[in-house]
Amino acid sequence: MFKVLLHNDDYTSMDFVVEILTGIFHKSHAQAEQIMLQIHEKGKAICGVYSFEIAQTKAQQVKQRAKQNEFPLLATIEEDS
Repeated sequence: MFKVLLHNDDYTSMDFVVEILTGIFHKSHAQAEQIMLQIHEKGKAICGVYSFEIAQTKAQQVKQRAKQNEFPLLATIEEDS
């Protein structure tokens, strides 16, 4: 299984991160706000744990949506230990 992480940056709005978390990762608004604050305070946070293929797809969806909205939001994948 693989973790998908979102990373903090100085340009992506908090509202956009919440939108990504609710839309791509299917988090509730409250969960999304909590994860967004973790990203903001700790520099990154886990958005979910998935099979490799699904993790790859979700990271790619984040990249595409961020690019469409001109944000540098970074999603990475790490093997879950």
